Amino acid sequence: MSFKLAPDWDVSEWLNTPAPLTLQELRGRVVLVEAFQMLCPGCVGEALPQAKRVASTFDDQDVAVIGLHTVFEHHAAQGGRDALAAFLHEYGITFPVGIDRVSTQLLPITMAAYKMQGTPTQILIDRNGYLRKQQFGSCEDLKLGAEIMALMRE
Repeated sequence: MSFKLAPDWDVSEWLNTPAPLTLQELRGRVVLVEAFQMLCPGCVGEALPQAKRVASTFDDQDVAVIGLHTVFEHHAAQGGRDALAAFLHEYGITFPVGIDRVSTQLLPITMAAYKMQGTPTQILIDRNGYLRKQQFGSCEDLKLGAEIMALMRE
């Protein structure tokens, strides 16, 4: 089976990390990206809590959990960096979160590069930087854990 390299992220700002992150820097680790919006019920109720569970279950030297705040609707209501920082604090989200760069097109740049259908979108990238899974919505914890472990063992 042939896989393609995961597209680079185009992030305007990072929260919960002292420096910007790149896929190149994360090589050697399995990367779980959870693309979300603050006003998305599925993100708040399912996807982000699951990402928090992954972050607390796996050693961060083996698995990097990254949030991608990718706003494609209700821009004014989602308020920018300060509102996102407050949201992350209130929901106890401590893993790094990038803010997808706004585009002159309909979708933010990273969202468009990955051809996401909406949020939440769950992305798994293997240790070599190849896109191995992209799913609109979330999946069961056990299934996601097994997928992560399979990539860790490769």
